[in-house]
Amino acid sequence: MKHIAVILAGGTGSRVGGNTPKQLLPLEDGRSILEHSVDAFEAAECIDEIAIVMHSDWIAEAQRLCLQNSWQKVQHIIPGGNERWESSWKAIEEIRCQKSDVSLWFHDAARPFVSQRILTDVAAALKEHEAVTVAVPVTDTLYRVAENKVESIPSRAEYMRAQTPQAFHLNVIAEAFERALKSGDIIATDDAGIVNKYMPEVPIYIVPGEETNKKITYKEDLKRE
Repeated sequence: MKHIAVILAGGTGSRVGGNTPKQLLPLEDGRSILEHSVDAFEAAECIDEIAIVMHSDWIAEAQRLCLQNSWQKVQHIIPGGNERWESSWKAIEEIRCQKSDVSLWFHDAARPFVSQRILTDVAAALKEHEAVTVAVPVTDTLYRVAENKVESIPSRAEYMRAQTPQAFHLNVIAEAFERALKSGDIIATDDAGIVNKYMPEVPIYIVPGEETNKKITYKEDLKRE
């Protein structure tokens, strides 16, 4: 089975501020968030190919970075959609018409610190499971609220915080998206959510994540620590 990483970089990152998408902002070493994210998968022995899903206005910049970094595994640069799920679906459509026995890994470009340990563990899990996600335990107390008041306090032991990559056998994620599209009412914040809602018969295995595998959302997140 081939493993293909889909780096989701189609957003504009409005919460970070400025006119440049957050995935193109530099980290402390001067290289962009996107470069660090692609580097992680380029270096991973378990990854065979990489697809970058980029906002259509920034395709040329993605192409420039590919040349500048001499990435050998990047085989696809795909225009993104308006929503995350649309970007994932575009990647599925492009790749599945060329490949059959593969897994697709969906990774937020805004998570540039993903470790090789996580990638290795995801690849190992895919040998036994058709759907794999990465998550870390919840450490903060959670409130269930109603009208800005605490309604209940659920047990933290029942919850984890989702990270990426999220990886699936191609036939599973494609079927889940097809069911979602037929429903006409796609409600999911990530790809594991699509599988969970529209293909609930497929269990999603959890690989332990890391606190350092954080998603960059605000300017304060640009530092590794």
